[in-house]
Amino acid sequence: MSMTISALARAGDVGVETVRFYQRRGLLDAPDRPEGSVRRYGEGDIRRLRFIRSAQAAGFTLEQIGELLQLDAGQDRKRARELAADRIAALDLKIAELEAARAALTRLARQCHASDEGPCPIIAAFEDGAQTSCV
Repeated sequence: MSMTISALARAGDVGVETVRFYQRRGLLDAPDRPEGSVRRYGEGDIRRLRFIRSAQAAGFTLEQIGELLQLDAGQDRKRARELAADRIAALDLKIAELEAARAALTRLARQCHASDEGPCPIIAAFEDGAQTSCV
């Protein structure tokens, strides 16, 4: 199967500029361009593009994805596990932060719902946060 960059982008559910960006970052090869012709991409390029997108969806950075792409699937399991463990720890931290934010917002929403008098606790909390973050 041989396709243009636009067909590759469609197959990977990304834009053409995203494909070019990955090429500039060294994550995706830019095939040779035969004289007077356009670059042609194959199934391997689709697999690699989908790999990049899947790894991004798991939260890996482009640098980490580059490292994953360099690892040998059969011989470098230890490093792949280390990268995954690091990513899981970062996700756990983000989840804890999001849960704390959700709990705070839920508390403020309950306070806001409890009374129609005085300033809105949600807006007041954000105003207080803006003042303290500027200090």
